[in-house]
Amino acid sequence: MAGDAFPGTGKIWMNGKLVEWADANIHIASHVVHYGSGVFEGARCYNTPRGTATFRLDAHMARLFDSAKIYRMEPTYSYSELYQAVLETIRANAFKACYIRPLVYRGYHTLGVNPFPCPVDTAIMLWEWGTYLGQDALTNGVDVRVSSWTRAAPNTFPTLAKTSANYANSALIKMEAIAEGYSEGIALDTNGHLSEGSGQNLFLVRNNVIYTPPTTASILPGITRDSVITLARDHGFTVREELLPREMLYIADEAFFVGTAVEVTPIKTVDKITIGNGRRGPITEAIQQSFFDVINGRVADKHGWLEYVYEGEPNQAVGATGAQARA
Repeated sequence: MAGDAFPGTGKIWMNGKLVEWADANIHIASHVVHYGSGVFEGARCYNTPRGTATFRLDAHMARLFDSAKIYRMEPTYSYSELYQAVLETIRANAFKACYIRPLVYRGYHTLGVNPFPCPVDTAIMLWEWGTYLGQDALTNGVDVRVSSWTRAAPNTFPTLAKTSANYANSALIKMEAIAEGYSEGIALDTNGHLSEGSGQNLFLVRNNVIYTPPTTASILPGITRDSVITLARDHGFTVREELLPREMLYIADEAFFVGTAVEVTPIKTVDKITIGNGRRGPITEAIQQSFFDVINGRVADKHGWLEYVYEGEPNQAVGATGAQARA
């Protein structure tokens, strides 16, 4: 669950070295502490029947570098070096499944709004993280509200970047929802169109058509969002990325969140209005099943999304497909 405490043990990768969890510290005068000058990623590693595999790590690491570029931060390490560092850190911790958090941030030198004098530091931390909104939510869905907090207007905070600063807005959305008795909040953009959850992308189903807000609605273009669109089209569903009014939530046949943490989770009610039949709908279930089949290695990885971590893996065939591991 999201509220579980860290175990406090294990190895964390910091600026090229593996350090003990308790020793992974930064100075209180680090620029990121005062000004949120960091970018990060959230990826997952799954324990599949064929072995331990990261899910779309390449796309996540590419977005990390995109985020850093937008914020004029040049990581000290190359894409290839950080990619391999993630795998090295998983092996050092002997994890079979885990959440992956690479972080590029402005460190300790001077304090002022200008971040350029400060070094660009890098860290990779891992932990075991189960179902974000609870196992029951995957079947029965969650109760959410439309937040009073909107997403950032264009040309204020760049929403294409996954930056620490943007998540202050996410925390306000999440805290408001919890304080009012909901699991999550859904934010609107500054024009009143649907945007996303506190840390999840949003999908609606209406008359067998799947809708999702576009990147122009102040969303983070999620890797899981992209995966779900691909899987939905594999099923033959029509997917439309377009600006959506708030009221589309209330008349949707189905609605669901997607994201690295939340995976694919149905929405049961919005503002106490029941969505569809008030339970996971058939299209949500089909996409959810396809997603979990891929990440759990139960079907052939035809999109090349899984990267096996340990030597000798993948170690089993996938059903009758005989799918081979990625080169």
